[in-house]
Amino acid sequence: MAQRIPEEVILNSALVENLANEAKDIALHQGVLMRLQESPNSSEIVTFAPFTLFPTPVPEAVFHQALAVQKHYNVLVDRISQDADFLKDALSSTIAVDDFTARLFRIHEQILKEGQSQSIVLGLNRSDYMLDQKEDDTSSLKQIEINTIAASFGGLSSRTPDVHRLILKLAGRPEESQRILDNNPAAGLAAGLAKAWELYGSEKAVVMFLVEETQRNIFDQRCVEYELWKRNIPTMRKRFDDVSATGSLDQDKRLFVDGKEVAVVYFRNGYMPDNYTSEQCWEARLLMERSMAIKCPDIRTHLTGTKKVQQVLARPGVLEKFFPGQPGVVEQIRVTFAGLYTLDMGPEGDKTVEMALAAPDRFVLKPQREGGGNNIYGSEICQVLDQVKGSVERTAYILMDKITPVPVQNYLLRQNGTLKISQCLSELGVFGAYVRRGKDMVMNKCVGHLLRTKSSEHSDGGVAAGVAVLDNPLLI
Repeated sequence: MAQRIPEEVILNSALVENLANEAKDIALHQGVLMRLQESPNSSEIVTFAPFTLFPTPVPEAVFHQALAVQKHYNVLVDRISQDADFLKDALSSTIAVDDFTARLFRIHEQILKEGQSQSIVLGLNRSDYMLDQKEDDTSSLKQIEINTIAASFGGLSSRTPDVHRLILKLAGRPEESQRILDNNPAAGLAAGLAKAWELYGSEKAVVMFLVEETQRNIFDQRCVEYELWKRNIPTMRKRFDDVSATGSLDQDKRLFVDGKEVAVVYFRNGYMPDNYTSEQCWEARLLMERSMAIKCPDIRTHLTGTKKVQQVLARPGVLEKFFPGQPGVVEQIRVTFAGLYTLDMGPEGDKTVEMALAAPDRFVLKPQREGGGNNIYGSEICQVLDQVKGSVERTAYILMDKITPVPVQNYLLRQNGTLKISQCLSELGVFGAYVRRGKDMVMNKCVGHLLRTKSSEHSDGGVAAGVAVLDNPLLI
């Protein structure tokens, strides 16, 4: 990718130091905030969320390609979630060896047995991509994953465009500052929540943010929450323990928590095994799933976001099943797929193991986990596969082609961090929001984007994990 902030700016140490100091104040002023690691549940002292000093060049065509396909991904996620047989077949090998996915699937099966209490579905997802650079110097958009639960940074990414616009103006680059796009995923995500709340049909019922014990990233969520307040929609923030202690269903399966009727449960927690600290947490999840409250996501949509489903979708003919008679849509989605390979038991999985052991640097080994920092690279792939290659334990993973973007020079600004130039890689996320009532899709939108950047020395990990930082695309 071409470097479009000129070297006389990037390599001017005096200018860079001045810009970095100004940038931190601008970020604080704009509300690009995080709580401190030492006091993650207090807002008495906060700092700026980590971000890049300069925006990162992104080819305009690729950027618009990612936005254009998002509504199709929304439909795909929704259609998969309604296909119980497909989910069962796709996840059968995974649930045999992965306890977390198996627990989620058992809840899904119980809801299928009892029948859905709520016909309104709300999906707020984020599809993540990198630019894959080929040997002929062409680059193509390749999907890393789609997040169907607790997709973060829609809030703070609504605040960062003005930060980079001001930095570029200070750097004497007013033309580039005008190429930073407006971006407000917070408003778009809130519009989805608001539409679901409205369809639920009770003005006194609340949107409940189900949050983690440690809430360092609260301001990202608050951006969405305050958009709901602007619409006079009541909200509350509760943990699994709160639902466990005060949650109940009435005879109509309406959910009450702390005495308030819940219209929408917005999961910003529940995506990792560590989030379920006790059996009571699992019971609380089941209680919410059984209720009339609209879940974002419901258990079916949560399972749709697993890595195994991603891998199965890449098989020939599978996308066609979900988009019959729509070859153009199928192609738009399929062209974003990286190579994805099964590790199920049998000849096909054996071939995948051999391929990975022969050239581990060409691949990423992915477990069924969200939250960043879980993927396995390089020689570690060999270590893991040598241990599990002959057993069903290998089916807990999928293998994916490693995407190879071209590094770009930038500065990563962190609290108490050293100001130094880094070779950086970026990941583009696109937010989608959809609402379905029965068979009618009443909302289906692409609602914004997120660019995250990290030093090329780090293989894996997001902003919340402390590896990546917030960024903006500078379209070229």
